[in-house]
Amino acid sequence: MLRGSGFKFLVLALGLLCGVGAAVGETRITYKSAKSTSSYYQMAVQIAEAIKAGSGGAIIATVEESQGSVQNVKEVANRGANYVFTTPPALIKLAQAGAKMFKDANPKYQEIRGLFPIPSLTMHFVLRADAGVTSFADLEGKKLLIGKGSFGAREAAKYLELFGLKGKVDLVDVELNAAVAALKNGQIDGFATAGSYPAPNVIEAAAGSKLRLLSLSEEQVAQTKRTRLVIPAGTYPGIDEDVVTTSLPVAAYTTAAMDEETAYLLTRTFWQQKQKLGKENAWWNAVTLEGLGSMAGQLHPGARRYYLETGVALPE
Repeated sequence: MLRGSGFKFLVLALGLLCGVGAAVGETRITYKSAKSTSSYYQMAVQIAEAIKAGSGGAIIATVEESQGSVQNVKEVANRGANYVFTTPPALIKLAQAGAKMFKDANPKYQEIRGLFPIPSLTMHFVLRADAGVTSFADLEGKKLLIGKGSFGAREAAKYLELFGLKGKVDLVDVELNAAVAALKNGQIDGFATAGSYPAPNVIEAAAGSKLRLLSLSEEQVAQTKRTRLVIPAGTYPGIDEDVVTTSLPVAAYTTAAMDEETAYLLTRTFWQQKQKLGKENAWWNAVTLEGLGSMAGQLHPGARRYYLETGVALPE
């Protein structure tokens, strides 16, 4: 029988062996998303939980807050093999072309590889039902809060200019998080926001208030040069008809440094868990395999293997 230091040594050795065994069967990834207050951070947490459950703990994702998609892409230059990040595919195109905010043209941008689409940034133009606004032309003279500094604020300002409303709408210059209270208090006629539908702030605004969501005409959608998207009737309380709007696709990416098996398991687990995700959080129901067509660059070989195994017709 071992006693004293001999027994302690045996316990320590067994503990180390157990630790090694656990480490061998577990892959840890970093999932870089968005600001902690955004819906995309909530999605990241949901994905991390789904990946852990769906892989039986084989993949553990640590969610990191981000200041935005540009930062996510730029960090490719200094990250390791198991770095996963979210971004609009349009930024992947710019990075790989060395254009605009990616003039540093880091060679690692060429190693970015796609995994799967996630919910798109969807434009919402939310109006009080009693504001008398049924079209964009009716926004003239109305008070509209668009926030500042965000994708949604930039898109809203762009659309107003495209539709001949620049300088004709009273833009309220406050943060978007004040929009719901201002709408309910009658301080504004409406607000514009970009978020995956159903957007939490629109749901909050619809609680106890009658709303209208503006639809874009086909001509207006074409003017924006964004992806056409339909928010189905019934998505929000009191909105009983389909709403035609625009969206900016968003997807999850990694780099060629990730090994094929990890990318395969990550992609497979995401799609296997998507139905469950959709039951718990409706915005996942908007994600379909057709979203692969909006992804820029190349798919990771591991992700490609999963899609080919399941018979998905991959876009070129």
